Amino acid sequence: MKITWHGAASILIEAAGERILFDPFVQLRGAENPNSLDDFIEERYICITHGHLDHLMEAAEFLDRETPGEATVYCGSVPADTLMEQGMDCSNVVLVEPGMQWKIGNVGIKVYKARHSVPEFFFKIKTLLHPRMIKYALNALFLASANRQFPEGNETFMYEICAEGKRVQILGSMGLDEQEEYETGAELLILPFQGVGRPEKEAEKIIERLKPKYVLLDHFDDAFPPVSRTVDTRKFKKLMDEKYPHIQVVKPTAGHAVTF
Repeated sequence: MKITWHGAASILIEAAGERILFDPFVQLRGAENPNSLDDFIEERYICITHGHLDHLMEAAEFLDRETPGEATVYCGSVPADTLMEQGMDCSNVVLVEPGMQWKIGNVGIKVYKARHSVPEFFFKIKTLLHPRMIKYALNALFLASANRQFPEGNETFMYEICAEGKRVQILGSMGLDEQEEYETGAELLILPFQGVGRPEKEAEKIIERLKPKYVLLDHFDDAFPPVSRTVDTRKFKKLMDEKYPHIQVVKPTAGHAVTF
């Protein structure tokens, strides 16, 4: 099994002869890991964890009939409504919901209800008042407008991939649903590390509940300045070494596959 992180929450999983892409996103001007649509436009299977622009915005490109190769987009009703409002032909959109299971070849996929992270008030203020708001003013104006067009709508999923005798759990945001019953002990948890002031504390809650064997971080990069930031993961690594020394943490490099 190969896992390639393309920046932000964009993850490509290659397993059992299949390629499945999660939350494709082309980073904005000045981003830490500049990429392009060419990095993943040929993919055929796309799963969306929720409807925010850094998870859904590129999905329209896969539904464009002029795009090379026909693609299927799996998402909840909120992202599907967003795509329809954009005038997309949604005949290749498959609506999914928590509890749903299906297969792509020999790869099993299951959907769980999750929760989007909620940034603290002072974290929001610190972001809005940062000098980078001036440096990346054009990005800020774009994000302010686009955010209204890409609502999360209280519909965030966790996907679980079963292939090659392994289970991989993929979160699109740093939060679990309090009522959902998750299967624990997955071989790998792909964990976004952004969106709150103290991400190591939120990550610890998730790891304590899911008890994975390995953790691969994503979404820790400055993908859409000035709202995003480069997150220091050292406190989290220290916490893991002290409290969960049996769980290995992987911090990937954008565009480079990790064999798992």
